[in-house]
Amino acid sequence: MAATPLAIPLIAASARALKDRVDEVNKLNVFPVPDGDTGTNMSLTMDAVIVALGELPADADPVTVCRAITHGSLVGARGNSGVILSQILRGLCEVVAEATELRTSVVSSALQRSVEVAFQAVRKPVEGTMLTVLRDSAHAARDATRASVPLDALLDAVVHEAFESVRRTPDLLPVLKENNVVDAGGYGLAILAEGLLAAYRGQDVVVPDIAMARPPEIAIAPADDWDDDEYLYCTEFLLFGSDIDRAAVTEFVASAGSSELVVGDAGEYRVHVHTDNPGSVLSYMTTLGEVADVQVNNMRRQTAERSAALAADAAGSSPRKPLGVVTVATGDGMRAILKSLGADLIVSGGQTMNPSTGELLEAAGRVNADTVVILPNNKNIIMAARQAADNADLPVGVVPTRSIPQAFAALLALDPTASLEDNVASMTESIGGVRTGEVTVAIKDSKAKGGPIRAGDIIGIADGEIEIVGTDILEVAERLVEHVLGDAETVTLLAGEDLADEDLERLASRLAAAHSGIDVETHRGDQPLYPLILSVE
Repeated sequence: MAATPLAIPLIAASARALKDRVDEVNKLNVFPVPDGDTGTNMSLTMDAVIVALGELPADADPVTVCRAITHGSLVGARGNSGVILSQILRGLCEVVAEATELRTSVVSSALQRSVEVAFQAVRKPVEGTMLTVLRDSAHAARDATRASVPLDALLDAVVHEAFESVRRTPDLLPVLKENNVVDAGGYGLAILAEGLLAAYRGQDVVVPDIAMARPPEIAIAPADDWDDDEYLYCTEFLLFGSDIDRAAVTEFVASAGSSELVVGDAGEYRVHVHTDNPGSVLSYMTTLGEVADVQVNNMRRQTAERSAALAADAAGSSPRKPLGVVTVATGDGMRAILKSLGADLIVSGGQTMNPSTGELLEAAGRVNADTVVILPNNKNIIMAARQAADNADLPVGVVPTRSIPQAFAALLALDPTASLEDNVASMTESIGGVRTGEVTVAIKDSKAKGGPIRAGDIIGIADGEIEIVGTDILEVAERLVEHVLGDAETVTLLAGEDLADEDLERLASRLAAAHSGIDVETHRGDQPLYPLILSVE
């Protein structure tokens, strides 16, 4: 790996081995809490590494290659498993970058360093997870080095021990034994190691079927491992700032929730925390530096979806359909409405939490359909959706929806008997008459065309532009409706998680009284960060 021509193909093969088995890893994901599917998160993290390596010149030296791996995995990390994987790669690279050739002692030292870095990243390491698998693999490398075996034999010993360690995880972690599965993150890590070894030897990847290698009388069953006492939102983001106190960041996220991870250095950090108040976490972080690549996922919803998918697998998959729909949303109410209108799969995301091309591509592949339509529902996701369509293994079309209300209109125009092309055309036409408004809270001082904005102000956004600034949510919402109403006949109000039912009804009554002849519809969207989303048609 110290030689650039060798390193990149090995890493690419390792990433490909995991990507080919993502669903298998995801189905094992029962612990600690399901903040996104483990296999998907680890694979997306490796995808970011491959992208970073692909931007290097052909003659890049080992230090440059290792720097790209470290940086790519940090900025592309997804979920607990992805963040920990990024730290494993960082530890490996710290040693490999300084090596002049790939020797057994280098591999052993690199693995030991990765153990140190990865364990340091986790405040409360748990035995029976990918950290245990990593440590056991490092011990196997150390023992092989002491026995003076050749490099090929050392790598084989490391991979063998990785899978054996995975087999032992149910004996270390009760929740795994209760559900008769091995640890998902550890299994993903072992697959990555096997992929690298197979490429080094020029052989096909062979992964033991250890996920199902429990005694035959024990069946693999879906587990509803969500505990209502746990925090609801998995929140992760990048934090940039040259003078940020990492210890202060760690202390704050620890007070805000659990499963906190703060990794990185030199002014670039990846932060991960499970919390009930993602907005307050993000608001605090913007006082320290710049925030980017925000992901907020509802873990209770993810648990239900995973359990339903496993139950569907057990009962047999539904019949294949000619046309399926993938869309993007967050909030239980939003997801329920989209499902009721015919969406097959909903990717978590939206404003400030844009899913990647890889996530949309993976979602399109999971829909049991001959063709797929993607509804991105945000202008910042349209390009990723089109890239997913260009790289999909089946015909995929994109309807360029910029909001959830536009997705509602598009789904109502869907004709399951028509072709993909005709549906994309008719659904795109249907969204032209939908105007969208959003009410949210400013998290920092800023400016709009109407004047200054102070942190804490209520702002009304019409079709992407800040039009209204005030101090009361209902008052701003009324003014926003006035701004976008025109000759519309229907106003739809989608209440966020921070807007009470009584306030929603009060607003609806005010609008109905002020505008006779229009229909006012109300729904619970339960979206985070936006107390109200509205549309007029």
